[in-house]
Amino acid sequence: MSALGASLLTNGVTFRVWAPRCRSVDVVVDGRAIEALTAREGGLFEVTLEGLAEGARYKYRLDATRYRPDPASRFQPEGVHGPSVVVDPNRFVWTDQEFAGHALGDLVLYELHVGAFTPPGTFEAIIPHLARLVELGVTAVELMPIAEFPGSRNWGYDGVHLWAPQSTYGGPRGLRRLVDACHARGLSVFLDVVYNHLGPEGNYLAEFGPYFADRTQTAWGPAVNYDGTGSDGARRHVIENGRMWVSEFHIDGFRLDAIHAIYDTSPVHVLTEFAEAARSEAARLGRPVHVIAESHDNDRKLVLPTSAGGLGLDAVWSDDFHHALHRRLTGESMSYYVDFGAEQHLERAIAEGFVYQGEPSEYFGRPRGTPSSDLAGDHFVIFLQNHDQVGNRPQGERLGTLVPFEAVKLAVSLMFVTPSIPLLFMGEEYGETARFQFFSSFLDKNLAEAVRKGRTEEMTRWDWRGPISDPNAPNTFVSSRLNHSLAGAPRHRGLREFYRRWLTLRRTHPALGTRHKQLTQVSREADGAVLVVTRATPDGDEVKLVANLTSKTQALTLEAPDWRVLIDSDAETFAGTNTAVPLAPYQCLLYEGRR
Repeated sequence: MSALGASLLTNGVTFRVWAPRCRSVDVVVDGRAIEALTAREGGLFEVTLEGLAEGARYKYRLDATRYRPDPASRFQPEGVHGPSVVVDPNRFVWTDQEFAGHALGDLVLYELHVGAFTPPGTFEAIIPHLARLVELGVTAVELMPIAEFPGSRNWGYDGVHLWAPQSTYGGPRGLRRLVDACHARGLSVFLDVVYNHLGPEGNYLAEFGPYFADRTQTAWGPAVNYDGTGSDGARRHVIENGRMWVSEFHIDGFRLDAIHAIYDTSPVHVLTEFAEAARSEAARLGRPVHVIAESHDNDRKLVLPTSAGGLGLDAVWSDDFHHALHRRLTGESMSYYVDFGAEQHLERAIAEGFVYQGEPSEYFGRPRGTPSSDLAGDHFVIFLQNHDQVGNRPQGERLGTLVPFEAVKLAVSLMFVTPSIPLLFMGEEYGETARFQFFSSFLDKNLAEAVRKGRTEEMTRWDWRGPISDPNAPNTFVSSRLNHSLAGAPRHRGLREFYRRWLTLRRTHPALGTRHKQLTQVSREADGAVLVVTRATPDGDEVKLVANLTSKTQALTLEAPDWRVLIDSDAETFAGTNTAVPLAPYQCLLYEGRR
């Protein structure tokens, strides 16, 4: 299959675009006469021009009237409305030939926003921080969406050029340098990709072809046309996009945003095709690639193999663990937290994966979920914080500003003892205090105002009636940047060491990690105030976490006194009080023994 976009040849460039809604397509290259593309089968147009090299800027002229960027542009240095640029993917010299990737169960994901992670806000500015992530125990960096979006400040979910790494982050060269540097340090790189909708500003795809469905909408705009008339081109755009990230940028995995808003009744789901295409491309490089879905449906079919009627994806973000634990620690019951008031919800999230497995949901107004107890632990990604759970709060507060310090360590312990893939949100490992808020930089003033009003209205579901920060104001973004120097302060240093110690144990202890989920047991003691999580192996190795869920001291001793304490959350090493008598408020003790 011929590549979309501008493909560099030995002495020229082939331009290829899917534009079935156009009668004619011309390419306008800086400094050259306008050239017509030849119509091909299936709505494709193409032409090969000699004498062009990397760096040539161009636009397409549709029907001799409208000048538009390339839908498969690899670089948009002047933004979403500007000309596209020819990029040579083979010019970069990769040094990652020895990098073998990571098995699914070995992933420890670290989600970060490129712009807010450092003051420069670029791909390359991340590189000096990679060694500290490796030392912490992280195995994969997950980048929030980087497809070209309007302006320089955005979460990334308003991207419109799916093939072009954000220009203000450093464009394609900056991304390649970051990926190569990650691989040199043994880190995988995941991309958060958005295939359920495109942003409103700079979105010209509908002028080229039927990219969007007439009959379905998402919360963010028209749904992408994956199964309607003329959907072949839209499907190809996404599937080939996955191939491109793996082949041209050596990406190791994907987080698929909000796939419950992807509608496809085709015999083979577009996400199955996407995963298979990405894996086949990765196989050529001798590495695995993992495809993880975000979905609020709790649908086991996402991770079942296609032979069992599933989509064949690798894992799913499981919000239920976060929601159950967050409600237990904060008492918040607004919005979706209304569904997580039962005591057994937290136990079920730890032992089984999904909390809702077909029970009625008050928030959704319908039964939600499917059984999950038989699914392997590495099918679930869990977290204490992520961009949504922090940034979609009215004030963007992080967990550490909502609950006591010892309760944060309790939450950390419960995440790492759970047989699932853990995800950390940038800065949580040292207790970052800066808010992470929703920010944007739309160039269209009317759109910016509509987003501000819409954001204010959306916050009413959180029972919030006060003002919120203007998403388009520069300070909303600036105040969301990390302050890495905090990691050196005593309490923050203790928290980071707590994360590091847990991740070391999780990697090395046979009873921890994603393995042996079926042997996980969860119970409550002391009238429900203490949670006991037991992890075991078939060979008899066992660990037991005893966790005080309350702000009061609880008297509880382990029945097996010969067991060894591996972690005491109240130890001075972890900025604790080093109390002599367990269990202090929110204190956790991890014991090791044998059955």
